[in-house]
Amino acid sequence: MSGPPAVDYRATSARPGWSTLPGALREALAVALGTEIAEAGRVVGSGFTGGFAAPIRLADGREIFVKAAPDTMHAYGAYRREAEIVPQLPSALQVPAIVATAGAADSGIKWFAVASERIDGRMPGSPWTTNDFATVTAACEVMAQALTPTPLPDLDVLVDDIAGGGWPIDLPAAIRSGERPLPPGFQPWLPTALPELSDLIALYPEALAGDTAMHSDLRPDNLLIDQTGQCWTVDWNWLSVGPAWFDWLCLLPVAQYEGIDTQAAIRRTPLTADVPADHLDCAAALIAAYMLDNLDAPPPPGCTPELRRHQRLYAWTFLDWLALRRGWSS
Repeated sequence: MSGPPAVDYRATSARPGWSTLPGALREALAVALGTEIAEAGRVVGSGFTGGFAAPIRLADGREIFVKAAPDTMHAYGAYRREAEIVPQLPSALQVPAIVATAGAADSGIKWFAVASERIDGRMPGSPWTTNDFATVTAACEVMAQALTPTPLPDLDVLVDDIAGGGWPIDLPAAIRSGERPLPPGFQPWLPTALPELSDLIALYPEALAGDTAMHSDLRPDNLLIDQTGQCWTVDWNWLSVGPAWFDWLCLLPVAQYEGIDTQAAIRRTPLTADVPADHLDCAAALIAAYMLDNLDAPPPPGCTPELRRHQRLYAWTFLDWLALRRGWSS
């Protein structure tokens, strides 16, 4: 058993510097902000894309955070979506406000930049602490309450996306039949767990139904805890509709792997206190299958190889979390 890779979520991206952005985009952003840009800080290392992302100091003294990408990258659509979504989110959520947006063309390529308020904070996890986990759990509880029922129109529905082929729900069966290879380097009990993984995934139409607007990509690098202990959530570009507990559950396996007793937390929080265990395990099984898929393929265009290492870590920890709950490794 080789174990999961170590992933430093503070150093997973490969981002360009401010000076490499087209002059037309930098000028358009200064106009949108109403002041000159005095200094660009060091680009952040989190995320899996090559889009620009860094703190910026303005001539009027403000500090903001800017993300920018060309339309040749998938980050272009993600940044545009975030600029559209964030102003629609309820005020109860701790989300950096959008300050300005700007667009420009350079050599036939469209560019987009979005500026938000800068949060002086740190990423939780690596390792998780009980205090950070409690802070993040409380934030997830507030998010779930504020986003149920969804206040945003026209979001994709998770169960519809799964039914439409957006998730590899047949992967465990395909591995069992020999149609797909068993990914190497995972727990020795994985082959015997494949039938139960398939059975759990099959519960999704009931287990993952809901009317909550979900972040849908909640990871430690999409969270910031500021100097006052407030938890902020960033990167709101993959929203969908599903159960109120889904976002929080996505954090549990890695937190468990790093020493947090998530099983006790499940019984304490109102997010999951009355949720059938099989429904939680269905979501974890689905994410495990998603992460096992295409592990050894090249990363999508514009993404770094660290994306596949993240996948492997998540596949391992979600399987381990399920094994603890279902006795697979005993």
